[in-house]
Amino acid sequence: MEKRKIGGTGLEVTSLSFGGASLGNMPDTYGYPVSEEQAQATVREVFASPVNMLDSSRNYGFGRSEERIGTVIRERGGLPEGFVISTKLDRDMPTGRFDAAQARRSLEESLEALSLDRIPMLHLHDPEHSADLEEIRGKDGALDELFRMKEEGLAQAVGLAMGRLDMMMPLLKDWPFDVLINHNRFTVLNRSADEMYSFAHEAGIAIINAAPFAGGILARGSAQTNRIAYQETDEGGLAPVRAFEALCGRHAVEPGAAALQFSMRDPRITTTLAGVSSPQSIAQNLAWADAAIPVSFWEELEDLPYSMKDPEANRVYRPG
Repeated sequence: MEKRKIGGTGLEVTSLSFGGASLGNMPDTYGYPVSEEQAQATVREVFASPVNMLDSSRNYGFGRSEERIGTVIRERGGLPEGFVISTKLDRDMPTGRFDAAQARRSLEESLEALSLDRIPMLHLHDPEHSADLEEIRGKDGALDELFRMKEEGLAQAVGLAMGRLDMMMPLLKDWPFDVLINHNRFTVLNRSADEMYSFAHEAGIAIINAAPFAGGILARGSAQTNRIAYQETDEGGLAPVRAFEALCGRHAVEPGAAALQFSMRDPRITTTLAGVSSPQSIAQNLAWADAAIPVSFWEELEDLPYSMKDPEANRVYRPG
């Protein structure tokens, strides 16, 4: 699988990468549970696959995602050669506090859970959910601490991982990030991150486009779930999904393949981050990434309507 550089950091990642949020057992977000045994089997399969990046976070499942990944890392005696673990600094969940001390505490907890002495790719996570943004971006705040961690050699590449574009763009302009993660905002249903992705690409910031399946519905299908971007929706909200599925049917294309490749074929995007929760989901994503899709499909897709609004504007955030 093709590898692409993360700026001048020396890291390279495959064009497809895997997300480990659901490995932390987050049924409130994803609508299904993931046992510890299933999560560990999934991580083993990730390490055996041609994909070389797995993303997690300190707060996914209140630490369970990192802990389950770390168990497999210890089991195999370390990471595979050239493998990139991506994880995130997180706020204190009960209080929302996210100062430099909290950022340092989050890193230390991640290093312990993952059994690593440094993090290849480390992001500041979800500042929009913190109690005080100034605590993050002010002098000696969490962002200063993130870049200090890079200077100390505790992280090789540093990034910004969040959702809200109106808050993300100013931070990207003010800080020399190597990479960014944005989710649910560049899919076949929603293109609201388009302008930001163009800016980041021109600025030399690597782009990780996460949640290409709009939280899962483009992979599982509207007959199986009514959740878009982690929220239940009504028949009107499902209409764009069904129009997309109908287009896929006319061209004999699997919706999951089209949704994944929509992101992977964009030259601005460094890697497309697809969540996995079982060994079978890894095999499915690899097959979708390699599926043949006719040019005529992509031409017709451009005629389908898509949203430029924030897909999570009304989301009730639940960490579990």
